[in-house]
Amino acid sequence: MTDWKRKIPTIMTSQELLDRAFARASKAEVPGSAPFDAVKKTNIAKINGIGDMTVTTLLKYVRAFPRMEREDEFFSELVDVVIGQDELKKALASITWCAEKASHLQRMYMHKVKKADSIDVVAKATREFYGRFSSIIKQIDKDLLFAQKARDALKVLPSVDPEKPTIVIAGYPNVGKSQLTERISSARPVIASYPFTTKGIQVGHFISGWRTYQVVDTPGLLDRELEERNAIELQAILALKYLADIIVFMFDPSETCGYTMERQEALLESIRSNFSDIPFIEVENKADLEWGGTGTRPRISASTGEGVEELVKMIEAKLREGRMERMDELPH
Repeated sequence: MTDWKRKIPTIMTSQELLDRAFARASKAEVPGSAPFDAVKKTNIAKINGIGDMTVTTLLKYVRAFPRMEREDEFFSELVDVVIGQDELKKALASITWCAEKASHLQRMYMHKVKKADSIDVVAKATREFYGRFSSIIKQIDKDLLFAQKARDALKVLPSVDPEKPTIVIAGYPNVGKSQLTERISSARPVIASYPFTTKGIQVGHFISGWRTYQVVDTPGLLDRELEERNAIELQAILALKYLADIIVFMFDPSETCGYTMERQEALLESIRSNFSDIPFIEVENKADLEWGGTGTRPRISASTGEGVEELVKMIEAKLREGRMERMDELPH
């Protein structure tokens, strides 16, 4: 994902494209064997300059966007949530159509100017080209604006690697999810905002042995019951199913997070129903505070680090177990 992130250029409006192309063309001046020959060659250079620059720029825009069919399912689903895959495909198809139409006009009017037998005919053909070319480019103004918005949205998506074992942290706000993500990540997690979350999603990594693990904290997504979600949020949650290898659900038995254990248990069941094929680890956080806990789950303190090392070992064991099961399912 990171390669194309760097490649998508700022996308100009149709008027900006035309202004740049015509400004460049206005400087064209080609000598000829006679005055009329110089006029023809200069106008051909203007037509070619405008056409080449605009067509090249439009096609560069289209090619810079990722091809969804080549991307992993998680990313494709997210693009659908954030932008809308169909809308993006339509916009890029319109821009491609415009580039082809513009290229056709360029060739057609270059031929007309070459065959012209007077300066008046040259001037008329060039004016016609300017008018028709401008009209074609202006037809895709909305598509260019959509592509620019899509570019801005794609740029802020955090880079996630679907090939890395991924731990998704879930639980109500203020139970310590971000603290745990920071605690087990080797470096401060990268925070980036999704348009459908209330806060920035955090993506961190930690290395154990020769494996790199990815940790995703999802504030604004897996922090209230799914029945309360709108369609876009539910789509985003479903996208997580392509990424999550394991879900760590955090409880706060001290209830200092502002939510009762009863509500926290209800949230767990709500998430389980949508991630039924993904293993869960349930932990009780804030062991450094005075609370009894249920006695049925591991106790940790994301704040002090108590029990976190044991939790990481538990995560690795569960992931290892999952890998072995998948290997057993392979045909021998």
